[in-house]
Amino acid sequence: MNCEVSTFFSFPPVLVRLIRTLVLGFALGLLLAVVPVLAQENSTAPIVFDGRKLFVVTESGDFTAQARAESANQILQNNVINADTPVEVEVDETGKIPVIRVDGKYLLSVTSEDALAGRSPQEQAQFWAAELRVAIQQIQRERTPKYLVRAALLSIGCVFLAIALSWGFGWFWHHRLKPWIEREVTDSEEPGNVQQPTSLKFGAQILLTLIRSAIWLYALIYISDLFPQTRQLSRNLTSTVVGSFTSDLFPLGNESYSVLDLLILIGLFVALVMVASAIRRGLRSRVLNFTGLSRSAQETIAIIVNYAFIFVGSIVVLQLWGLDISSLTVFAGVLGVGIGLGLQGIAKEFLSGLVLIFERPVQVGDFVEVGDLMGTVERISVRSTEMRTLDDISIIVPNSRFLESEVINWSHHSPVSRLKVPVGVAYGSNLTTVRAALIDAAKEHPDILTQPTPRVFFKGFGDSSLDFELLVWISEPRKQFQIKSDLYFRLEVILRHRGVEIPFPQRDLHVRSGSLPVEFSPELAQSLTQLADGLAKWLEKQPSVGSQDNQSSNGMPDSGR
Repeated sequence: MNCEVSTFFSFPPVLVRLIRTLVLGFALGLLLAVVPVLAQENSTAPIVFDGRKLFVVTESGDFTAQARAESANQILQNNVINADTPVEVEVDETGKIPVIRVDGKYLLSVTSEDALAGRSPQEQAQFWAAELRVAIQQIQRERTPKYLVRAALLSIGCVFLAIALSWGFGWFWHHRLKPWIEREVTDSEEPGNVQQPTSLKFGAQILLTLIRSAIWLYALIYISDLFPQTRQLSRNLTSTVVGSFTSDLFPLGNESYSVLDLLILIGLFVALVMVASAIRRGLRSRVLNFTGLSRSAQETIAIIVNYAFIFVGSIVVLQLWGLDISSLTVFAGVLGVGIGLGLQGIAKEFLSGLVLIFERPVQVGDFVEVGDLMGTVERISVRSTEMRTLDDISIIVPNSRFLESEVINWSHHSPVSRLKVPVGVAYGSNLTTVRAALIDAAKEHPDILTQPTPRVFFKGFGDSSLDFELLVWISEPRKQFQIKSDLYFRLEVILRHRGVEIPFPQRDLHVRSGSLPVEFSPELAQSLTQLADGLAKWLEKQPSVGSQDNQSSNGMPDSGR
């Protein structure tokens, strides 16, 4: 796998568009749904009765909405839920401000700020009192044995339904979705565009796991909401989780931000990147294709528009999110120090990418050679460049390599390039025949240009051959190796038919004779004589083979005669 993921995930196009639409809709929906709630978070507070939200109150004088709600909730908890006798709810309108009383005890004063549009405080107080009476009756009914038995049966049914839905989604995955994914991946495979079924299956399994978790989470919330004993606990747990997401935890400048704020910001940035990517694709496929510009020029314009949109969109998103851009000056200073110390490599590649994008020494679609790498440039980003080699392998090359080392760009300004084909023939061959054969072989190849015309150079006299060089011009540098191979195949046939021999290396060995007898130095002659005398004496001392056989024969008994 390359340094960058060549493709973020290889999904079918329909599924990719569906996922992107869902993510974008989630981000926008989260923004539209949560921001108004956060804006009203400090101005209103709910009245909760037996784990259920009845209505909300606002600020009143020196009392905050949260303080008023907590006081009313505490009174309801102590005097209504735990009461053994019937509870009466009434509205006291003797004063200027109507007051809701429970069993004669003060519960809440209804101000004009609490009243909804078109209602007076007295009407709002009567409406809330009616809601309290209904809630009290429901509390009394939910604590009867009949209701508890019904809630238990509903809970068991909910568990079985959750099991059935979870099993159904698992069956759908194994028998429908998984075979469809494998079939789609197999049908969409093309040379040079190999997809990754493993990544697709992994993403689908994650989605299945999330759906199953959501089913069981909903079942747990539903069951806990059936029983009054667990409803308040469930609400407290939910409030704690929600509070941990909405509480201010991260100070930045004069403001503090919560986890939910950060999630909203991340969602907005994801939506921004997705919109920028969609604009880039639409610009390339719907607009730039009809301008007649080259592929490299289209890619350059699309990249510039993409990054410009992301830059401007990021500033707009931060402003809408409520962040003062001036508060980022300290962060920018720290980032500058980090770039100077630890991020030199990233900054180097970033600046190199900008040089490649604007100066354009290497463009998308060019056939280049960088060191040992040779291939077609497929994509240029601000950090790296993607090349596709002749083996259809994607290689991610850092941008700095194109500026720090020699780069052979076969397509720079013009894709027409000259190809050299060396050929050697045997001594004594007809040079006119050889030249005509080389020219004819070049003219027969469809990928060789007729203008400029092919040419033949006589390079010189080699060790065992007459060396020629055929020069041809081609317009597709990527095919140079295939063209050269085709020429050699054709040249072998033509030269053989025209009686021209292609030699192989030959060497002649000459042996010079010397004078006999060979003369030795006196010291060497004396050493050889002594060696011969010593060998003769040693042989004399050794018994002969014949005498040993006779002795053995005489010493044996004559039993065999």
